[in-house]
Amino acid sequence: MQLPPISSLPLTVTDQLGRRVVVPFPPQRIVSLVPSQTELLFDLGLSERVVGVTKFCIHPADARQSAVVIGGTKNFDFEKIAALQPDLILGNKEENYQEGMEQLAASYPVWISDITTLPDALVMIRQVGLLTGTAARANVLAIEIENSFATLSAAQPPLPTAYFIWRKPYMVAAADTFINDMLHRAGFENVFADQQRYPEITTAQLAAAQPQQILLSSEPYPFREKHLKEFRELCPTAIVRLVDGELFSWYGSRLRHSAAYFRQLAASA
Repeated sequence: MQLPPISSLPLTVTDQLGRRVVVPFPPQRIVSLVPSQTELLFDLGLSERVVGVTKFCIHPADARQSAVVIGGTKNFDFEKIAALQPDLILGNKEENYQEGMEQLAASYPVWISDITTLPDALVMIRQVGLLTGTAARANVLAIEIENSFATLSAAQPPLPTAYFIWRKPYMVAAADTFINDMLHRAGFENVFADQQRYPEITTAQLAAAQPQQILLSSEPYPFREKHLKEFRELCPTAIVRLVDGELFSWYGSRLRHSAAYFRQLAASA
């Protein structure tokens, strides 16, 4: 009996939520609902197979021109997705919303990542490579990222730091977040690590935490130079700095640049 070509065989995988997903291998029509994973797909050489992205998928610069924009990360246009006839949808537990992902999974193969640490990100990169038939290229990328972080030397003692993601209300990155793991690897001690996820905090809580450094992220809130004075008045003894939020929170191929950036931050702290 003659076997069908490999390209027609389904691949059964388990995503990072423990869900079993059956994907036509290799998938030819991919929709990405996560900006950092969109960039990863393009860096794996899959630009011609990415047919749908979100409005927040800003890397690479032409991603939203070469693929259909299907809405945001939390408000999908289901009709646009249906018109694309995807054979793989990539999502994320935190960045997307459960009800929407469940609705999509009823009709399409949906693979969902769940990432709070660097090892989680490296697993995601390798699994996306496996899913898309680019395993060798993904493994090279994962090794490059892993090696870059291995050469980071943490400050002794770590610098007590508050990392702000939002203003009005003030919100910070706390424990059980990818940003928290990146702060630790950068040599910074998260002064709000006793809280979970992205809590709102008061100015009194900030003063009580006594950070020696305050990092204002470029995303999701677009902190700018004009906000530095505000935080310097709140914590006069702290170093207040603007930082590239993508290098702290994007967990795809952009991680290639994060370790070098953290090294520069630590050296100038």
